[in-house]
Amino acid sequence: MRMNITRREWFAKAGIGGIAGTALSGAFVSAEEAEAVRGRVNTNSEPSKLRITDLRVVPVRGQFRSYVVRLETNQGLYGYGEIRDGASATYALMLKSRILGENPCHVDRIFRKLKQFGGHGRQAGGVVAIEMACWDLAGKAWGVPCWQMLGGKFRDKIRLYADTPTHRDPEEMGRRLLKRRERGFTFLKMDVGLNLLRDVPGAVSYPHGQGVDPYSPRGAFASVRHPFTGIRVSEKGLGALQEYMRKVRDVVGWDVPLAVDHLGHFGVEDAIKVAQALDPFNLAWIEDPIPWDYADDYVRIRQSCKTPILTGEDIYLKEGFVPLFQKRAISICHPDLATAGGLLETKKIGDLAMEHGISMAMHMAGSPVALFASVHCAAATENFFVLEFHDADTEHYEDLVDGVPKPFIGPDGFITVPDGPGLGVTLNEQAVKEAIRRSGQDPEKLYFPPTEEWNRERSHDRIWS
Repeated sequence: MRMNITRREWFAKAGIGGIAGTALSGAFVSAEEAEAVRGRVNTNSEPSKLRITDLRVVPVRGQFRSYVVRLETNQGLYGYGEIRDGASATYALMLKSRILGENPCHVDRIFRKLKQFGGHGRQAGGVVAIEMACWDLAGKAWGVPCWQMLGGKFRDKIRLYADTPTHRDPEEMGRRLLKRRERGFTFLKMDVGLNLLRDVPGAVSYPHGQGVDPYSPRGAFASVRHPFTGIRVSEKGLGALQEYMRKVRDVVGWDVPLAVDHLGHFGVEDAIKVAQALDPFNLAWIEDPIPWDYADDYVRIRQSCKTPILTGEDIYLKEGFVPLFQKRAISICHPDLATAGGLLETKKIGDLAMEHGISMAMHMAGSPVALFASVHCAAATENFFVLEFHDADTEHYEDLVDGVPKPFIGPDGFITVPDGPGLGVTLNEQAVKEAIRRSGQDPEKLYFPPTEEWNRERSHDRIWS
């Protein structure tokens, strides 16, 4: 009895002989290997004939609300993607008519068709959610995980950094961070900004009047770009920030990586002063000190201090990162996969950063769908080193999906890269409906309702003549 068969013969018997290219025709697999692959392949699916038949959305909630997109197909396969936290479901729904009838396995072609409808920040949400869902469908159709389709993985586990709610008492802030360490997290982040100076007389100067409050994230200055607010931080304010950071470090420890975010809406000169004041605390990075598109000012900040500078969570497509990379304006890029362009585009961003000697961390503030999409991308990107996690304290977060071991995060602060097809997770309908119910809404009305009104939306989308 012959115990070995060629890959071409096995794929032919499995009904998917077309993917066994001539380069593999001389390779052999054992019967055991063939059976293992057969167990992962969806033999009810014909990838070449797979077509998108519907797009629906459902609200999900971790620490922040977002929407999960479900792409349905003519072969009974579902693919899941996520619209970035804080964005509108309309960003995805408006694209439905443009993807009906498409084969989701042609992920890059669909993305190139849709990417003109994305933009920086939350405006990319719909395009990227569909890109994620197409990768999920392609993986399910072919029986392989997304990381494999991206070229394979560089690591089996992904390090997470735990974003931690801020507190104005530095000892309490230190204790919150210390609890993260005790849970196993090996990388931490906190907010250090103007709000800590609210009760420090003479710490901040700014143009008073008209209800202006520089300490409020929803105040008049929250919508004003940093160079135009007139906010200044005094030497007294810098000293108060240093004293705060010193007390935090003394509690949580000086040996753990600790990043800081949300400094405040002040201009480049004060960003430089704050960065220099924070240098003694050996921070992992200073995040988004000014808007990301001021590349020349990022150069000034980076060259003025000894702390790594990071930005990128609101940049759409790799082209937005190019000036920052070419000018060596940052030490670390920080794409959010749900804005950057999805799994493949974010990997391209990481590869481009690596060519310029820049490492990649990843921003993520979504549900487990966005989390595991980011995990697949992180596994496949060589210069990746840490992924954000906002929901360390969120009840029922892990209930939202099935298909992966729980708890998601091991005692070492890492998450294991799934080997299941596609993203490796499926939504738990009961848990998602319960989350909708807890928010005071009707789950029967909001759980993937029909969207036929978007089936025939049409326009002339070509942007050239």
